[in-house]
Amino acid sequence: MARIYPFRAWRYNPSAVRLEDVVTQPYDKISPAMQQAYYQRSPFNLVRIILGLPELFDVDKGENVYTRAANDFQAWRQQGVMIQENEPCVFAYAQRFKVPGTEIEKERRGFIALGKLQDYADQVVFRHEQTLSKPKSDRLNLLKATRAHFGQIFMLYSDPAGSVEKILYEGHGAADAEITDEYGVLHRLWRINNPAAIRLLVTAMDDKKLIIADGHHRYETVLKYSKEHNIGTAGKSTTGTKNTSSTQQLPQPEFPEAAAMMTFVNMDADGLEILPTHRVVHGLNGFFATAFFKAAEAYFTVEPLPPFDAPAFIGELARETGTAFVAVTCSGAFLMRAKPDAMAAALAGLPDRQRQLDLTQLHSIVFERLLGLDAEKVREQTNLRYLRDAQEAVEQVRSSDADIAFLTKPVTMEQLKEVAFAGEVMPQKSTDFFPKLLSGLTIYALD
Repeated sequence: MARIYPFRAWRYNPSAVRLEDVVTQPYDKISPAMQQAYYQRSPFNLVRIILGLPELFDVDKGENVYTRAANDFQAWRQQGVMIQENEPCVFAYAQRFKVPGTEIEKERRGFIALGKLQDYADQVVFRHEQTLSKPKSDRLNLLKATRAHFGQIFMLYSDPAGSVEKILYEGHGAADAEITDEYGVLHRLWRINNPAAIRLLVTAMDDKKLIIADGHHRYETVLKYSKEHNIGTAGKSTTGTKNTSSTQQLPQPEFPEAAAMMTFVNMDADGLEILPTHRVVHGLNGFFATAFFKAAEAYFTVEPLPPFDAPAFIGELARETGTAFVAVTCSGAFLMRAKPDAMAAALAGLPDRQRQLDLTQLHSIVFERLLGLDAEKVREQTNLRYLRDAQEAVEQVRSSDADIAFLTKPVTMEQLKEVAFAGEVMPQKSTDFFPKLLSGLTIYALD
């Protein structure tokens, strides 16, 4: 089942830099404006490695964003900007936050460790959504250049009794690191290097199955990289582990590339929050809202809505118990409710749990049948953008930067579990777990 390992993490040296100046949101959540802001915060900000900017004379110097990332990572270690743990550790990682749009406060608790990379066919690690090709290519190039993992893959496991959290959090003192990010989320990290506690944790996780919450692209990238390095490397120990009497019995990956850095969170705990990811469609040839809604009536009831703002649209959706989404065009907004019989007939070839998903109906019926966006266009995002912010999606339509926006409801944890454990997948960008895991709190170097 699930195999986890402690590791000698590289971490930013608190005597050399302030943590709030150097850590970032995950690479795929960094907008161009955030990228520039991170660059300005510190010459050692991790964005320079995970999402670097091209420079004017790169071609002349034979450099690119990946070679520069590798050079920076090596230099920062040599300069003492980053330092390595003396002993293999795992890290308890807690995030305290307000649920967006509410005053509800929650805390999500997990831990950072290495996790064994396994094929989906082994039925230990399960995915829940499709992936896109471009991010995988980019992450593979970065991994090959730097030979390091800078962000965590977000994994879910089931533990109704909370036994793993008891091992990690009972009796801990002050956090080893603490930072509040740009979204007001408080991140706290505790180092756990007690071999007895680590062994208990390894045993507690041994019977778990894992669902990828965030990081499908990174998981598939590092799995491919692991397979490329498997031949002739079995038995090679992980980097820099001391062979002391207290650590020699701790598990280690078969070879460094056989594992990746992951954050593990209990899917049965209260701290998990899934937000919707809205869809914005642009660049359509000859799109006419009237014709679209007329065609949509074969599958949906279409009800015009007053000219509300995005929060009001989301409020309308929240009151709907069945499949529904709000479609926003330059001529107005409309509530689209699925007609169950029409949907059952149109999606008869899909399993029942898939037919019930709002996003499956949106992608299969609206995108493919009504708008003519085939799977390739959706996968490559030719005419499609994904946005967390509903107001931004609405504004893109109102400013004529898009033809139509679809505001959606969030996927539930039960839906996610049912689809993932059945070996099926949802459309791309079906879930948006909040908050995100910061990049740069710990780093796993393969060399």
